[in-house]
Amino acid sequence: MEPTSFSAPAHYFRPSRSHVVVVGGGTMGADVAVVLCRGGCRTTVLESHAERAATVPEHVAHGLTQLGAASQLQHLAVATALDELDWSTVDIVIECIPERLDIKQALFAQLEQRARPDALLASNSSSFPISAIGAGLATQQRMLGLHFFMPAHLTPLVEVVCSAASDTDCANNLYAFMRQCGMVPVLVKKDLPGFLANRLQHALAREAFALIDAGIASPEDVDAAVRFGFGFRYLAAGPVLQRDHAGLEVHCAAGATMYPSLAANKEPAQCLAQKVAEGKFGMKTGEGFFQWTPESIAREKQRYQATLLAGLDILKTELPAIGDAAISQ
Repeated sequence: MEPTSFSAPAHYFRPSRSHVVVVGGGTMGADVAVVLCRGGCRTTVLESHAERAATVPEHVAHGLTQLGAASQLQHLAVATALDELDWSTVDIVIECIPERLDIKQALFAQLEQRARPDALLASNSSSFPISAIGAGLATQQRMLGLHFFMPAHLTPLVEVVCSAASDTDCANNLYAFMRQCGMVPVLVKKDLPGFLANRLQHALAREAFALIDAGIASPEDVDAAVRFGFGFRYLAAGPVLQRDHAGLEVHCAAGATMYPSLAANKEPAQCLAQKVAEGKFGMKTGEGFFQWTPESIAREKQRYQATLLAGLDILKTELPAIGDAAISQ
């Protein structure tokens, strides 16, 4: 079967009138399903692994309960194969499968064959640009990156990422759709490595680990400087608005003083690379920069999610409305 020619969407999809398929029922896929169900969107999670598929409803129910939206579980369905779906009803597909380019490319080739000409095809990949995932396909115009941050249902930001081939109307459509789901979308006009937020995050991390390498501060003090210093203020204003608050001339002068000595290494810092070489990956191995036990991991995850929920409560008046109703926690 030849792929159907691309047809730019003639209308904007709305959560209450749309069917979205999330391909991949792992943690990220299930959290994305929470976002969609909370927004009132008919949501099907496609997970081929039977045991994992069976856990999806419980995972989504827990996430919806955290957000005070337990009744929205009614919008969820689970499937185990592409051919189980009626593709004529599917408006948007969000891919959340493992980070391997070959299997993502194979999936998108199948999606192109099945999805309606006006359906949007999105990838949650954090590693591969949508241009690489869709390379060689006939309808790259409707293919976009849609990058969530873990945990997706508790972190409001989502990046809508365009390749050179992406249709502007498709990007605007997906942007508006995610806003109506209560997310804070940002439009990334070029799919360069790391997109927008991860580039900013890694710029900070490079300097943080360089300071640890140089013996200037401990990991604990680096974290404290971010969380209780400028990171705390970022809840109220990002780095651009913060400059207007403080005075552009102050920050310009400070930058002229500091920039020459900021880390500019093109390889990961020694303290980070050494941990990886030793197999100390963090919680998943019981040790990273800190020691972990099953009990301390459970406590930390509970604290972390509780803090994110408190942050959502602080920002709720600034978050987009879900559908036509205001967010309430």
